[in-house]
Amino acid sequence: MSTDTIARHRRLLNGIPSQPDVSEPLPKRILTNPWTWIGVVLTGIYAACLWSQYALMTADIPVRDGTVPGINHSAIRDSFWFAMPTLIFWIVVFVIADRFRPQRLLLWYLALGWGAAVATFFSLHINTWASEQLSIGGDGDPTTGARTAIYIAPFVEEAAKATVLFGIAMLVRYQVVTKLNGVALAGLSAAGFAFTENIIYYARAIMYSSSQINTGDAEAAVRELVWLRGFWTAFGHPLFTMMTGLGLVVALRTHSKVIRVLAPLIGFLLAALLHMMFNSQATFAQGPMRYVIYFAVALPLVASAVIYAVRQLFTESRKIRARLTDYVRMGWLQPVDPETTSRVRRRAWALMVAATRGWGVLRATLSLQRTLTELAYLRDAEVKGVIDAAGQARATELLYQTRSLRGLAIDDPQGQRLSLPTLRKARPVDYPPPSYPGPAGLGGNWPAGPGSAPLGSQLYSRVDPKWGPPPG
Repeated sequence: MSTDTIARHRRLLNGIPSQPDVSEPLPKRILTNPWTWIGVVLTGIYAACLWSQYALMTADIPVRDGTVPGINHSAIRDSFWFAMPTLIFWIVVFVIADRFRPQRLLLWYLALGWGAAVATFFSLHINTWASEQLSIGGDGDPTTGARTAIYIAPFVEEAAKATVLFGIAMLVRYQVVTKLNGVALAGLSAAGFAFTENIIYYARAIMYSSSQINTGDAEAAVRELVWLRGFWTAFGHPLFTMMTGLGLVVALRTHSKVIRVLAPLIGFLLAALLHMMFNSQATFAQGPMRYVIYFAVALPLVASAVIYAVRQLFTESRKIRARLTDYVRMGWLQPVDPETTSRVRRRAWALMVAATRGWGVLRATLSLQRTLTELAYLRDAEVKGVIDAAGQARATELLYQTRSLRGLAIDDPQGQRLSLPTLRKARPVDYPPPSYPGPAGLGGNWPAGPGSAPLGSQLYSRVDPKWGPPPG
C-alpha cells in the first residue's frame, strides 16, 4: 500500500477533509461534490413529506355521524404568513449565534428543512397512531389525548428533530467543533418543526372559529393563538432541542468513550423531560398558576440559555486565542493573528475594510479568517486527543494557505480606515501668476522664465547664446 493511500485512509478515519482541487472548472466541482447530491435528494424528500402532510390535512375525515371537513387552502395560506415572522426571527438568531466557525449554508438548510418536513411528518403519523392505540386501550377515556401529548409526543418529536443532528455529526464531525454549532443546528431544526406545527394549529383554529358560532370573534381567537404560540411560548421547541445539540457536541469533542455515549443520551432525555413538563403544564395548569409557572420557571430557563450562549462566545474566543498562540510561539504565525481571529468585532472590522477595497481583498480576508479558525480548532482537537497525528498534514496545508493569503488579505485591521469614495467635487487649484516681467508676465500667453522667447522668434535659440567655454 502506497504512502499516499495510507495518509488518505488516516485522514478519513479522523474525519479530516482532503484538500480540494481548485484547478478543475467550477461546474465540474459542483457536480462531483457529494454534498450537491445530498442536498438535491433531501430537497426531494422534504417536498414529498410536506405534500403528504398537506394532503392529509386537507382531506375530509369520515366519522360515524358524518364527515369532518379538511382544512382548506385559504386557511393554510393565512397560517403560513402568521407563522413566518417567528421562523425568520429564529433563523436570524441562530445564524448570528454560530459565529466563530459557521457551518456552510447547505447544513443550515438541511437542518431547517428536516425539522419543517421530515420531523413533522414522522411526528404526525406516530403521534396519531399512538393516540389511537391509547384511545382503544382507554376505552374512549378523554384523558388519552393528554397522555399522548405528555408521555409520547416529547420523545417522538425530540427524536425526530435530533435525527438530522446525528446525521450531520457522522458525515462532517470535523466541522461541528463548538457548542454554538450544536445550538445553531438544533435550533434551526426546532424552528422548522415549530413553523410547520404552527401552520397546522393556526389553520385548525381558523377553520374551527369560522364554523362554530360559540367562539365569538373568530379573528380575535386566531390572533390570540398566534400570539400564544408565535411569541409568548415560541422558545419551546428551540430550547428543548438545544439540549440534544449540546450533548452531541460534548461527545464529539472528548476522548472519553463513556462520555461519547452518555452525553448525547443525557442531552436527549433532558430535552424530552423539558418538553414533557411544558406539555403537562399547558394541559393542566389553569388560571393564575399558568402565569406563575411562566414567569417563575419558563422565562428563567430561557434567560439561562441566553446567558449560556453569550458566555460560550467568550469561551470560544479564549480557546481560539490560546490555540493560535501555540503556533505564534513556534514562529509559524504572526503575533497579531490570535487577537484578530479571536475577537468578533475585530474580525468584522477587517471584513468591512476589505469590502471597501474590492472583491478580491474581501474574499482573501474571509478565507484567511476561516483558515486560521480551522487551524485553531484543529489544534484544539489534537490537544484533546480527538485527532491523532494525521492532523499534522492538515495543519501544514492550512499554514501554507495562510501564507499565500497574506499579501492580499487584511490580517491586521487596527488603524486602517474604510476606503470609501469621496462625494465632494475636487476644487480647481489656483496657481499664482508668474512674477517675471515682459509679455510672459501677468496677461502673457507663453511660459515665463529668464531669457525665454516665443518659439520661432529671432531671439529664440535652443541653446543660450551666452553659454560658451570659460574665458582664458
